[in-house]
Amino acid sequence: MESRFLCFPGLTKKDKKQRYFLENGSNLLEELVSSCKGRWRCNPIRTYSAKEIEEATYYYISCIKSDSFAEWYNGTLDGRPVLIKKYNSRYNNEAYRDIAVGSQMSSHKNVLKLLGCCLEFPQPALVYEYVEHGHLNSTGVIASTGLSLSLKMRLKVAKDIANAITYLHTSFDRPIVHRDIKPSSIFLDKDFNPKLCDFALCITIPEGETHVEDLVRGTTGFPDPDYVHTSLVTEGTDVYGFGILLCVFLTGQYVFDRERPKNKMFLPDYITALIEKEQWMEVVDPKILEGDIGEEQQLHLEAFLELALKCNHRKREDRPLMIDVAKELVRIEKSVSCPRD
Repeated sequence: MESRFLCFPGLTKKDKKQRYFLENGSNLLEELVSSCKGRWRCNPIRTYSAKEIEEATYYYISCIKSDSFAEWYNGTLDGRPVLIKKYNSRYNNEAYRDIAVGSQMSSHKNVLKLLGCCLEFPQPALVYEYVEHGHLNSTGVIASTGLSLSLKMRLKVAKDIANAITYLHTSFDRPIVHRDIKPSSIFLDKDFNPKLCDFALCITIPEGETHVEDLVRGTTGFPDPDYVHTSLVTEGTDVYGFGILLCVFLTGQYVFDRERPKNKMFLPDYITALIEKEQWMEVVDPKILEGDIGEEQQLHLEAFLELALKCNHRKREDRPLMIDVAKELVRIEKSVSCPRD
Protein backbone atom coordinates (compact mmCIF):
# COMPACT_ATOMS: atom_id res chain seq x y z
CA MET A 1 0.00 0.00 0.00
CA GLU A 2 1.44 3.33 -1.02
CA SER A 3 0.56 6.56 0.75
CA ARG A 4 -0.84 9.20 -1.59
CA PHE A 5 -0.45 12.29 0.61
CA LEU A 6 0.26 15.57 -1.13
CA CYS A 7 -0.29 19.13 -0.01
CA PHE A 8 -3.77 20.60 -0.45
CA PRO A 9 -3.31 24.19 -1.67
CA GLY A 10 -6.25 26.52 -1.28
CA LEU A 11 -8.04 24.40 1.34
CA THR A 12 -9.06 25.70 4.74
CA LYS A 13 -7.68 24.07 7.88
CA LYS A 14 -11.03 22.33 8.41
CA ASP A 15 -11.06 21.05 4.83
CA LYS A 16 -7.52 19.73 5.19
CA LYS A 17 -8.44 17.83 8.34
CA GLN A 18 -11.38 16.25 6.51
CA ARG A 19 -9.16 15.28 3.57
CA TYR A 20 -6.55 13.81 5.92
CA PHE A 21 -9.29 11.90 7.74
CA LEU A 22 -10.69 10.41 4.53
CA GLU A 23 -7.27 9.55 3.13
CA ASN A 24 -6.00 8.05 6.38
CA GLY A 25 -9.29 6.24 6.96
CA SER A 26 -9.23 4.66 3.52
CA ASN A 27 -5.65 3.44 3.92
CA LEU A 28 -6.25 2.23 7.46
CA LEU A 29 -9.31 0.26 6.38
CA GLU A 30 -7.23 -1.37 3.65
CA GLU A 31 -4.57 -2.33 6.19
CA LEU A 32 -7.17 -3.68 8.62
CA VAL A 33 -8.81 -5.84 5.96
CA SER A 34 -5.42 -7.15 4.85
CA SER A 35 -4.32 -7.82 8.42
CA CYS A 36 -7.51 -9.40 9.70
CA LYS A 37 -8.26 -11.21 6.43
CA GLY A 38 -12.00 -10.85 6.85
CA ARG A 39 -11.95 -12.33 10.37
CA TRP A 40 -12.50 -9.25 12.49
CA ARG A 41 -10.53 -10.04 15.61
CA CYS A 42 -9.48 -6.41 15.95
CA ASN A 43 -10.57 -4.76 19.19
CA PRO A 44 -12.72 -1.64 18.73
CA ILE A 45 -10.88 1.65 19.14
CA ARG A 46 -12.10 5.22 19.33
CA THR A 47 -11.28 8.05 16.92
CA TYR A 48 -10.20 11.42 18.31
CA SER A 49 -10.14 14.83 16.67
CA ALA A 50 -6.95 16.79 16.03
CA LYS A 51 -8.12 19.38 18.55
CA GLU A 52 -8.55 16.71 21.24
CA ILE A 53 -5.01 15.43 20.65
CA GLU A 54 -3.49 18.91 20.68
CA GLU A 55 -5.28 19.90 23.87
CA ALA A 56 -4.55 16.52 25.50
CA THR A 57 -0.81 17.05 25.06
CA TYR A 58 -0.94 20.79 25.82
CA TYR A 59 0.29 21.24 22.27
CA TYR A 60 3.10 18.69 22.58
CA ILE A 61 5.06 20.04 25.53
CA SER A 62 5.81 16.72 27.25
CA CYS A 63 7.74 14.43 24.89
CA ILE A 64 8.86 11.28 26.71
CA LYS A 65 10.27 9.23 23.83
CA SER A 66 11.41 9.87 20.29
CA ASP A 67 12.68 7.68 17.44
CA SER A 68 12.81 7.80 13.65
CA PHE A 69 9.12 6.87 13.39
CA ALA A 70 7.36 8.95 16.01
CA GLU A 71 7.34 11.06 19.17
CA TRP A 72 5.56 9.93 22.32
CA TYR A 73 3.82 12.38 24.67
CA ASN A 74 2.11 12.29 28.02
CA GLY A 75 -1.44 13.56 27.76
CA THR A 76 -4.88 13.69 29.35
CA LEU A 77 -8.10 12.63 27.61
CA ASP A 78 -11.54 12.32 29.18
CA GLY A 79 -10.01 13.14 32.55
CA ARG A 80 -7.50 10.29 32.56
CA PRO A 81 -3.79 10.14 31.70
CA VAL A 82 -2.83 8.59 28.36
CA LEU A 83 0.18 8.15 26.11
CA ILE A 84 0.03 9.64 22.62
CA LYS A 85 2.24 8.53 19.74
CA LYS A 86 2.43 11.00 16.87
CA TYR A 87 3.97 9.67 13.66
CA ASN A 88 6.52 11.62 11.65
CA SER A 89 6.27 12.31 7.93
CA ARG A 90 6.90 9.47 5.45
CA TYR A 91 5.70 6.82 7.87
CA ASN A 92 1.98 6.63 7.15
CA ASN A 93 2.07 2.98 6.12
CA GLU A 94 3.91 2.05 9.31
CA ALA A 95 1.29 3.92 11.32
CA TYR A 96 -1.57 2.02 9.65
CA ARG A 97 0.14 -1.27 10.42
CA ASP A 98 0.80 -0.20 14.01
CA ILE A 99 -2.92 0.49 14.44
CA ALA A 100 -4.03 -2.70 12.68
CA VAL A 101 -1.78 -5.06 14.64
CA GLY A 102 -2.07 -3.08 17.86
CA SER A 103 -5.85 -3.35 17.78
CA GLN A 104 -5.57 -7.12 17.41
CA MET A 105 -3.04 -7.43 20.23
CA SER A 106 -4.58 -5.03 22.75
CA SER A 107 -6.40 -7.77 24.64
CA HIS A 108 -3.09 -9.36 25.64
CA LYS A 109 -2.06 -8.36 29.17
CA ASN A 110 1.54 -7.72 28.12
CA VAL A 111 0.76 -5.41 25.21
CA LEU A 112 0.35 -1.65 25.57
CA LYS A 113 -3.39 -1.19 25.07
CA LEU A 114 -4.38 0.89 22.04
CA LEU A 115 -7.36 3.07 22.98
CA GLY A 116 -7.84 5.01 19.77
CA CYS A 117 -6.34 7.10 17.01
CA CYS A 118 -6.60 10.46 15.27
CA LEU A 119 -6.71 10.56 11.46
CA GLU A 120 -6.99 14.35 11.07
CA PHE A 121 -3.24 14.94 10.79
CA PRO A 122 -1.11 14.21 7.71
CA GLN A 123 0.23 11.25 9.71
CA PRO A 124 -1.95 9.38 12.23
CA ALA A 125 -1.63 9.82 15.99
CA LEU A 126 -2.23 6.84 18.29
CA VAL A 127 -3.64 6.94 21.84
CA TYR A 128 -2.57 4.33 24.41
CA GLU A 129 -3.21 3.46 28.02
CA TYR A 130 -0.98 5.29 30.48
CA VAL A 131 1.72 3.32 32.32
CA GLU A 132 3.43 4.77 35.36
CA HIS A 133 7.04 3.71 34.85
CA GLY A 134 7.40 4.62 31.19
CA HIS A 135 9.72 2.78 28.82
CA LEU A 136 13.10 1.10 29.10
CA ASN A 137 16.17 2.69 27.58
CA SER A 138 18.79 1.04 25.36
CA THR A 139 20.51 -0.65 28.31
CA GLY A 140 17.32 -2.02 29.86
CA VAL A 141 17.09 0.68 32.55
CA ILE A 142 13.84 2.58 33.21
CA ALA A 143 14.37 5.71 31.14
CA SER A 144 12.40 8.17 33.27
CA THR A 145 14.02 7.34 36.62
CA GLY A 146 17.27 5.53 35.83
CA LEU A 147 16.09 2.65 38.02
CA SER A 148 17.96 -0.57 37.30
CA LEU A 149 15.86 -3.73 37.44
CA SER A 150 16.80 -6.64 39.70
CA LEU A 151 17.51 -10.09 38.25
CA LYS A 152 14.05 -11.23 39.32
CA MET A 153 12.41 -8.26 37.59
CA ARG A 154 14.48 -8.74 34.43
CA LEU A 155 13.42 -12.37 34.27
CA LYS A 156 9.77 -11.41 34.69
CA VAL A 157 9.97 -8.79 31.94
CA ALA A 158 11.71 -11.26 29.62
CA LYS A 159 9.17 -14.01 30.35
CA ASP A 160 6.13 -11.78 29.82
CA ILE A 161 7.47 -10.24 26.61
CA ALA A 162 8.29 -13.74 25.33
CA ASN A 163 4.63 -14.65 25.94
CA ALA A 164 3.46 -11.62 23.95
CA ILE A 165 5.73 -12.50 21.02
CA THR A 166 4.59 -16.12 21.16
CA TYR A 167 1.01 -14.84 20.94
CA LEU A 168 1.94 -12.90 17.78
CA HIS A 169 3.46 -16.03 16.25
CA THR A 170 0.79 -18.57 17.16
CA SER A 171 -2.62 -17.01 17.85
CA PHE A 172 -3.62 -15.84 14.38
CA ASP A 173 -4.38 -17.61 11.13
CA ARG A 174 -0.97 -16.51 9.87
CA PRO A 175 2.09 -15.85 12.05
CA ILE A 176 2.91 -12.18 12.64
CA VAL A 177 6.58 -11.26 13.05
CA HIS A 178 7.33 -8.12 15.09
CA ARG A 179 10.76 -7.34 13.58
CA ASP A 180 11.63 -4.55 16.02
CA ILE A 181 12.01 -6.09 19.47
CA LYS A 182 14.16 -3.77 21.59
CA PRO A 183 14.19 -2.35 25.14
CA SER A 184 12.55 0.96 24.19
CA SER A 185 9.54 -0.96 22.81
CA ILE A 186 8.78 -2.11 26.37
CA PHE A 187 6.80 0.00 28.86
CA LEU A 188 6.25 -0.86 32.55
CA ASP A 189 3.06 -0.22 34.52
CA LYS A 190 2.85 0.67 38.23
CA ASP A 191 3.44 -2.97 39.21
CA PHE A 192 6.35 -3.30 36.76
CA ASN A 193 4.33 -5.49 34.41
CA PRO A 194 5.85 -5.11 30.92
CA LYS A 195 3.84 -3.91 27.92
CA LEU A 196 5.10 -4.49 24.38
CA CYS A 197 4.38 -1.89 21.69
CA ASP A 198 5.75 -0.57 18.36
CA PHE A 199 4.07 -2.86 15.82
CA ALA A 200 4.92 -0.62 12.86
CA LEU A 201 7.31 -3.11 11.25
CA CYS A 202 5.15 -6.19 11.78
CA ILE A 203 4.81 -8.46 8.78
CA THR A 204 2.59 -11.50 8.21
CA ILE A 205 3.96 -14.80 6.92
CA PRO A 206 1.66 -16.15 4.16
CA GLU A 207 -0.46 -19.17 4.99
CA GLY A 208 1.42 -22.40 4.40
CA GLU A 209 4.79 -20.64 4.17
CA THR A 210 7.67 -20.41 6.64
CA HIS A 211 9.00 -17.05 5.47
CA VAL A 212 8.25 -13.88 3.55
CA GLU A 213 10.68 -11.68 1.62
CA ASP A 214 10.93 -8.01 2.51
CA LEU A 215 13.38 -5.14 2.80
CA VAL A 216 15.61 -5.35 5.86
CA ARG A 217 14.11 -3.20 8.61
CA GLY A 218 14.74 -2.84 12.31
CA THR A 219 16.98 -1.24 14.92
CA THR A 220 20.76 -1.48 14.50
CA GLY A 221 22.17 -4.59 16.18
CA PHE A 222 18.85 -6.42 16.54
CA PRO A 223 18.09 -7.81 13.02
CA ASP A 224 18.75 -11.49 12.41
CA PRO A 225 21.95 -12.08 10.30
CA ASP A 226 20.06 -14.55 8.06
CA TYR A 227 17.41 -11.90 7.44
CA VAL A 228 20.08 -9.27 6.68
CA HIS A 229 21.76 -11.54 4.11
CA THR A 230 18.66 -13.07 2.47
CA SER A 231 15.83 -10.54 3.13
CA LEU A 232 13.74 -13.50 4.33
CA VAL A 233 11.64 -12.85 7.44
CA THR A 234 10.81 -15.86 9.63
CA GLU A 235 9.63 -16.42 13.18
CA GLY A 236 13.32 -16.95 13.91
CA THR A 237 13.86 -13.27 13.10
CA ASP A 238 12.04 -12.38 16.31
CA VAL A 239 13.81 -15.12 18.26
CA TYR A 240 17.16 -13.57 17.34
CA GLY A 241 16.01 -10.06 18.26
CA PHE A 242 14.68 -11.39 21.55
CA GLY A 243 18.04 -13.04 22.22
CA ILE A 244 19.73 -9.66 21.79
CA LEU A 245 17.20 -8.23 24.26
CA LEU A 246 18.19 -10.96 26.76
CA CYS A 247 21.85 -10.03 26.26
CA VAL A 248 21.03 -6.41 27.11
CA PHE A 249 19.09 -7.47 30.22
CA LEU A 250 21.96 -9.69 31.35
CA THR A 251 24.79 -7.22 30.74
CA GLY A 252 23.16 -3.80 31.11
CA GLN A 253 25.19 -2.71 28.09
CA TYR A 254 24.46 -1.19 24.69
CA VAL A 255 24.03 -3.53 21.73
CA PHE A 256 26.67 -1.58 19.82
CA ASP A 257 29.34 0.37 21.69
CA ARG A 258 32.38 1.99 20.07
CA GLU A 259 34.10 2.18 23.46
CA ARG A 260 34.52 -1.59 23.45
CA PRO A 261 37.49 -3.12 21.55
CA LYS A 262 37.07 -3.06 17.77
CA ASN A 263 36.18 -6.74 17.38
CA LYS A 264 33.83 -6.59 20.39
CA MET A 265 31.73 -3.53 19.62
CA PHE A 266 28.72 -5.76 18.91
CA LEU A 267 27.36 -7.14 22.20
CA PRO A 268 27.19 -10.86 21.25
CA ASP A 269 30.84 -10.71 20.10
CA TYR A 270 31.80 -9.11 23.42
CA ILE A 271 29.96 -11.83 25.35
CA THR A 272 31.45 -14.65 23.26
CA ALA A 273 34.99 -13.34 23.79
CA LEU A 274 34.55 -13.35 27.57
CA ILE A 275 33.03 -16.84 27.57
CA GLU A 276 35.96 -18.17 25.51
CA LYS A 277 38.27 -16.85 28.25
CA GLU A 278 36.05 -18.52 30.88
CA GLN A 279 35.21 -15.10 32.28
CA TRP A 280 31.47 -15.41 31.92
CA MET A 281 30.76 -13.65 35.22
CA GLU A 282 32.35 -10.55 33.67
CA VAL A 283 29.39 -10.59 31.27
CA VAL A 284 26.83 -9.95 33.98
CA ASP A 285 25.63 -6.46 34.91
CA PRO A 286 27.32 -5.55 38.23
CA LYS A 287 23.98 -4.19 39.48
CA ILE A 288 22.65 -7.77 39.44
CA LEU A 289 25.72 -8.95 41.34
CA GLU A 290 25.39 -6.67 44.36
CA GLY A 291 26.12 -8.77 47.43
CA ASP A 292 27.43 -12.34 47.56
CA ILE A 293 26.57 -14.61 44.65
CA GLY A 294 25.57 -18.07 45.74
CA GLU A 295 25.64 -21.26 43.68
CA GLU A 296 21.88 -21.04 43.11
CA GLN A 297 21.98 -17.55 41.62
CA GLN A 298 25.00 -18.46 39.52
CA LEU A 299 23.04 -21.35 37.99
CA HIS A 300 20.16 -18.99 37.17
CA LEU A 301 22.50 -16.55 35.47
CA GLU A 302 24.15 -19.36 33.51
CA ALA A 303 20.74 -20.61 32.32
CA PHE A 304 19.74 -17.07 31.33
CA LEU A 305 22.97 -16.61 29.35
CA GLU A 306 22.71 -20.03 27.71
CA LEU A 307 19.18 -19.24 26.51
CA ALA A 308 20.27 -15.87 25.11
CA LEU A 309 23.09 -17.51 23.13
CA LYS A 310 20.73 -20.19 21.76
CA CYS A 311 18.41 -17.46 20.51
CA ASN A 312 21.37 -15.65 18.92
CA HIS A 313 22.58 -18.59 16.86
CA ARG A 314 23.52 -17.30 13.42
CA LYS A 315 21.59 -20.09 11.67
CA ARG A 316 17.85 -19.66 12.12
CA GLU A 317 17.22 -23.42 12.02
CA ASP A 318 19.38 -23.83 15.14
CA ARG A 319 17.38 -21.35 17.21
CA PRO A 320 14.55 -22.48 19.51
CA LEU A 321 10.93 -21.62 18.78
CA MET A 322 9.58 -18.61 20.64
CA ILE A 323 7.12 -20.79 22.56
CA ASP A 324 10.02 -22.90 23.86
CA VAL A 325 11.93 -19.75 24.83
CA ALA A 326 8.90 -18.63 26.84
CA LYS A 327 8.67 -22.02 28.57
CA GLU A 328 12.36 -21.96 29.50
CA LEU A 329 12.03 -18.48 30.99
CA VAL A 330 9.09 -19.70 33.09
CA ARG A 331 11.30 -22.52 34.36
CA ILE A 332 14.18 -20.16 35.20
CA GLU A 333 11.86 -17.65 36.88
CA LYS A 334 10.26 -20.35 39.03
CA SER A 335 13.67 -21.58 40.15
CA VAL A 336 14.58 -18.02 41.20
CA SER A 337 11.28 -17.52 43.05
CA CYS A 338 11.37 -20.94 44.71
CA PRO A 339 15.01 -21.86 45.36
CA ARG A 340 15.86 -25.37 46.44
CA ASP A 341 16.34 -26.09 50.13
